[in-house]
This record gives sequence, structure tokens and C-alpha cells, in this order.
Amino acid sequence: MSEIADHTAMESGLQIISEWQLGEIRKGNILLQQSLMAAMAKAILLALLKVLMIVIFAGWIALWILKPTTLWTRKWKGAEDSARHTVFDYYGLNFAVFTFPLIALTIIGVVYLNLVTKEPPRSRPARSAPVGFSNPVVVNSFVGILSSMEILAVFLFLLFLAWTYYARISNDFKKLMPIKSLKLDLWQIKYLRVATRFGLLAEVCLAMLLLPILRVLPLFQLIGIQFEASVRYHILLGTSMIFFATIHGASTLFIWGVSHHVQDEMWRWQKKGRIYLAGEIALVTGLVIWITSLPQIRRRRFEIFYYTHHLYIVFLIFFLFHAGDRHFYMVFSGVFLFGLDKLLRILQSRPKCCILSARIYLFPSKAIELTLPKDPRLKYTPTSVIYMKIPSISKFQWHPFSITSSSNSDNHTMSIVVKCNEGWTSSIYDMIKAELDSDTGAKNCMPVSIEGPYGPASLDFLRHDSLLLIAGGAGITPFLSIIKEIASLSSRRYRFATRVQLIYVVKKSQDVCLLNSVSSQLLNQSSTQFSLNLKVYVTQEEGSNATVIGLLNDFSLVRTVNFSTKCSNYAVHGLDSSVLMAAMVALSSIKFLVSLIFFNRIFVPTEMKSSASQKMVVPSENKASKEKTPSSVVDLLLLASFIIALACNTFVAIILRWKRLKKDIPAASPKQGNKAIELAGSVEASTVEDHEIHFGGRPNFQDILSKFSDETGGSDIGVLVCGPESMKESVASLCQLKSQGLNIGAKGKKPYFFFHSLNFTL
Repeated sequence: MSEIADHTAMESGLQIISEWQLGEIRKGNILLQQSLMAAMAKAILLALLKVLMIVIFAGWIALWILKPTTLWTRKWKGAEDSARHTVFDYYGLNFAVFTFPLIALTIIGVVYLNLVTKEPPRSRPARSAPVGFSNPVVVNSFVGILSSMEILAVFLFLLFLAWTYYARISNDFKKLMPIKSLKLDLWQIKYLRVATRFGLLAEVCLAMLLLPILRVLPLFQLIGIQFEASVRYHILLGTSMIFFATIHGASTLFIWGVSHHVQDEMWRWQKKGRIYLAGEIALVTGLVIWITSLPQIRRRRFEIFYYTHHLYIVFLIFFLFHAGDRHFYMVFSGVFLFGLDKLLRILQSRPKCCILSARIYLFPSKAIELTLPKDPRLKYTPTSVIYMKIPSISKFQWHPFSITSSSNSDNHTMSIVVKCNEGWTSSIYDMIKAELDSDTGAKNCMPVSIEGPYGPASLDFLRHDSLLLIAGGAGITPFLSIIKEIASLSSRRYRFATRVQLIYVVKKSQDVCLLNSVSSQLLNQSSTQFSLNLKVYVTQEEGSNATVIGLLNDFSLVRTVNFSTKCSNYAVHGLDSSVLMAAMVALSSIKFLVSLIFFNRIFVPTEMKSSASQKMVVPSENKASKEKTPSSVVDLLLLASFIIALACNTFVAIILRWKRLKKDIPAASPKQGNKAIELAGSVEASTVEDHEIHFGGRPNFQDILSKFSDETGGSDIGVLVCGPESMKESVASLCQLKSQGLNIGAKGKKPYFFFHSLNFTL
């Protein structure tokens, strides 16, 4: 009987286990279905947002194309006449049609980038045609490195400028009218119209000038261009704007000169019409900004470049007075977004945090590694950049630095490497050196303000079979984070490159010390699942018997100082919620429009509202009433509305930030310890065999690319370059030659090199 009972109990137990297993399987299937449905819903939402952004952007471009035509002028005049009988009036219509589309695009774009996953890829996609279009097509020392997509964009932009100018000037020549205040010949009238229309081309460039340098509201990131790379477009647009504006201003002065009206016209601040003096001030200010931003000044006298660049406020205000509010609405979207972006960055940098520790290399490389506290929830992608301000050195200067740590391996800290040459960076070195040499036992506190991190929205640039990293000098810093990221994720089934080769070009062998933070990945590869090979080229030293491991050991002696965190106990917490930023942009536009309507109802007479900003001669019956209120008052009301919108947003953002800091942001965890001398990364010679070092010459990139493609045997090689422009151009030319033809979908082993240019300085 006992055996029967035991057998029955065993069967019931097995039945219970079987039912439990079936229940777990059902639960797993339900969770899998839910995750698949969520992923599908997210994919549909992303597709809808992308379509909506394309429609809005296409509509905004269509407005610019149609604006020079007589058809648009006639239809738009009727629309403004209808709007004058509504609460919005002409200024509300101009804001809604010309300014708001880019604001709406930014709102949707911020939400879109928030939804795009930043999780590393678990599989590599097949090579596709769009990727090939990003590879270099034109490599030239004058224009730099241009891909086919960039060439197409430049061509379309130049075509648009030509169309705008042709449409305007052809209409002007059909209905030439003499100017009453100036007695001009026919050729002078025509030349003056030509000069005026060059001012419109400058206006087109100004409309897009500030968009590439948005950091918190990154429009260019929607097309895969990072902030540090998009700065080049800001430079090109700024140069074009100054070129057109100079022709506009100089030609106008020339006509005034030949007609003997320079003294009469040059110093006029008209009550009505275009204010000439304001335009002259704007042009002079723009020229000062452009001259001090030339590479010869920007790189050698950064402080001059930095402070004079803040004259953009003066430039924009006097441009508004010169052009009037109607023309300003065409460029106002960039100004509006830049103002909000600047506000959000200022608030993000509050409160200050403190440097936890600094490691200074003892040899004459003058390099330091700074460690900052980080919120454990803050995740960033490799090659991300932070902006740092040290008030004890300068209360206004911000400097960009590439993050050299990985957020997947360092949860509570982030690191940057600073190569101290001169100026601001030299001051950091002197401060830390003084702290190291001091005999006081008390630890000082070094507060800093941090913006960022700003980085790519995805890791697509690492989705290659193999990676060839080429760095020159301080250009090694973005690659340190890439190496750490790949090493930390290589054991988690994420599909990164399994073979990485690092080419490091330096002037002196002492600069190898910058590799100290990745010495464990370089010298102890048995614990990693990817192959990392290093080749160092020392260009200004003769041949020697030194080895990579010998140099790393020789230059691994560092001194470390740990700072106090008593002055600030906060950690770097990164950007605010994307949804919150999108909401703030939307609310700011509403506040601006409400303020503008309110001010115009109070300060502008009804007779003036209909044409105060037309900058044209007014009908005689309304002349008396309009003279009471100068047209510049309308411009001031626009400016005041913008300031009020920013002020209200500042107040709301401060309250939200205070609540978040009080509730969510964890305090920094200070490192314990005092000043110390350590030998970092010392290893045995047997741990490395494949690393190479070459003295007395520059690398032959053609041989390097050929050998690497033979060694890897793969058809997908990502080439990332960070260093001097000449190095980038040399590598880009070789990638262009070696990857002629896309060979899409080929299953052979013909290598294809995907070129990526990284920047460590702006």
C-alpha cells in the first residue's frame, strides 16, 4: 500500500510541476507578445513622426521657394488683409507661417530622438545604398571632405539662392521706380536694386545660421550629423551671409557716394522705412565677429574669438531694426530656438559639481585626467562631448572635451583627458600642479559647471565587421571611449566589431601616456572577446629599441590628487527629459504669441497695425497717425515679447529643476584619499606581442588600409579618423579610391571602407 501511495504522490507531484512549467511558458509567451506589440507600436509611431517631420520641412522649404514669386506676393497680401480683422493680425500670421514650422519640427524631432533606441545593436545590418552616400566624394584642402549627400545639399542650396535672386531682380527691373530722396540715373537705380537683393540672400543664410549649433534641441541630429560636425555648416553659412551682406552694404554706400548723398543717408535713423544706420551697425558687428572667428585668431587667441562672438546679440537686434519685423519673422525661428537652447543649457549647468580627482602625468606631456561625479542613471554614447567651465579660471569661458570613459562600465564617474598647451588649459594644469606641490593636508574643492553630454543618438557608426581607428595627437580622446565601450559590451551578445586596429600618430613618444586609461584593454586581451591591435608612429624622434609596452610602463607614472566635494555635493545628471524640453518649446511659442498680441493691442494704434512694418511709403490719409508711433516700436515689441517668453520659461524651468534636484538627483560620492604617486597600468611584457611602434616617419595609410583589409578578410570596414585636417583628407582620399562602386549586396570579400570623421576641437 505504501508503494502505491508513493507512486500516486509522485504522479501528482509531476503533474504539479508540469502545470507550473506550462504556466511559466504561457507567461513567457504573453510577455513576448506584449513586447512584440510594444515594439510594433513604437515602430509605427516613429514612422508617423518621421512622415510628419518630412511634410513640415517640405512645406517650409516650399514657402521659401514660392516667396519671391508675384503669385505669392498677391496671395499673401490678401491673406494679411484678412488676418488684420482677427485677433492675430499680420504679425500672428507671419509667425505662424514663417516661424512656427521649424519650431514644430524641433518639437517633433526632440520626441523622435527620445524614442529612437540608444541600445547597442545585437545584429549588423547589411550594407545599404544610403550608407554609401555618406562616404567622401570630394577631398580638397580648400573645401574639405564632402560626401555625395553634402554635395547634393550644397548644390540645391546654391540653386535656391540663384532662383531667389533671379525672381526678385527680374520683377524689380520690370517696374523700376525713381527714389524721391535720391536723384539717380537709370543704371544707378538698377545697381541699387541689385545691392538690395544681395541683402535678401544674406537673410536666407541668416535664417539657417543658428540651426547647426543647437545642442539641446539638435535639429541636425535628425539627419545623423552631430554638433561638433555641424559647426562647419555654421561657418559656411556665416561666411556666405557676411559675403552677401558686405556686397549689399558696400554697393549701397557706393551709390550714395556717386550721387553725393552719403552724409544725408548714412547717419539716418528713419522714423519710417528701413533704418540705414541700424544696418550699418549690424554689418560692422558681423564683420568683427567673422574676422575674429578666422582659424588664425580662433586657435591662437580663443578668448578673443569667444568674447567677440557674443556680439551676435547686437547684430541680431540691429538687423531687426534695419530689416523690420516682417523680414525678421523669416529668420526668427533660428533665433527663437537658439535662445531657448541657450537658456536650457544655462539651467542644465546648474548647480555646479566638483572634480573628484585629477591625475597628472609626471613627464613633460602636460596632460591631466579629470574624474567627475555622474548620476548612475545617466547613459551616454561613445564620442560624446561635455562642455566645462571652471569659475576659478574664467566665469564665462566654456570648453568642449571628449568623454574618455564608458557609462556601461563606470556608473558613478565620468572622465576627460585634457592636453594642456596654453591659455585656459594651461591654467588648469598650473592649479592642479600647485595643489599637488602644496604641503597642506586639507583637500581643496574645485567646483565646475558642466553642459552635456552631447553625443550621437545611436551607435550605427560602430556597426561594422572591423574598425580601423586613426588618431593624431589629442585626437585619441574620442577613441578611448569607443575602446572601453566595445570592451564592456563585447561579452553581452552585442554585435560590435570583433577586430579593432588603432593607429596612433604622435610627435613625441611621451604622448603615448594618453593611452594610459585603456592600457588594460591593450595589454590584457585574454579577458575580452575582441582583438585590439595598436600601432604607434612617433614622427619627431629617431629610431629606438623601445616597445609599446616599454613606453606605456615608462610613461605610466602619475600623481593623483583627490579633491573635496564640500562646496557642492551634486553629480553630473545630463539633459532634462526630452518630453519636458519639447513642452517648454511649445509653451514658449505660445507665450511669445500671446505677449506679442497683447503689446500690439496696447502700444500700436489701429491705423499703424495694418502696415507699420511694411517699410514702404504709407498712404497719405494714415500718415499723421503713423508718425506718432515709429515703426521701430513694432520691432521693440517683438523683442520684448521674446524676452518675456524666455523669462517665463526660465522661471518654470528653475522650479522644475529645483524639484528634480530635491527629489531625484543623487549626491556625488567623493573619493577618499589624498595625494599619491602611482604606477598605472604596469604589466608584464609577455601580455602583448602584436603591438608595434615606428619612429622617424609618418604612417603610410595606403599600406595600412591594404594590410588591414587582407588581415580581416571582411567586406565591411569602418574607418574613423580624428586628428589634423591633412590626416583626415589623406585617409578620406584612400577610402574613396578603395571603395569605388557600392557593390551593394555582394557576397564576395571585396573590402568596402566606410569613412567617419570625428572632431575633438571646434
